[in-house]
Amino acid sequence: MQPFSDRRLYLWIPFFVAALTGIALFFIPAFIIRPFTHQTARGLALAMALRQRAPWGTLAAALICLVLVLVLWGAVNTWRKVALVLVMVLVTFSTVMARLNYFEWMFHPVDGAQFESASASKLDKSETILAVGYGSDRRAYPIREMAYHHILNDVVAGVPVAVTY
Repeated sequence: MQPFSDRRLYLWIPFFVAALTGIALFFIPAFIIRPFTHQTARGLALAMALRQRAPWGTLAAALICLVLVLVLWGAVNTWRKVALVLVMVLVTFSTVMARLNYFEWMFHPVDGAQFESASASKLDKSETILAVGYGSDRRAYPIREMAYHHILNDVVAGVPVAVTY
């Protein structure tokens, strides 16, 4: 196989820039916005800005990468074709994931909460609870349970509520 022409060599640079951009638009917000980890205001602002631009940005990056792969394909050896395919798989994955709300997958709402009276409860007196009261109806939700589920659908005094933590 002949060595790369200068023109083909320069096509790798925009290919990798577009690929890294597309991959970063998905992975940076996914890394910053994680439950149970500290998030700075600046980091969260960056993540939300990237997440907002990710659907169109990843699509543009994927299209640029695809065009460059088609141009480069005939002039590269087998190992470079494998590299092109692997990078395209990552870019395609990022493009798809940027359109999904994968944060919803992390939280599983409780739809049918079960309650017991305060006297029958086995909660430690020092345990933190989230309390909701409406009219004469009162509910207490243990924080240790809410920390896993983050959302609980309930009815308090006949009113549907979504309790979140």
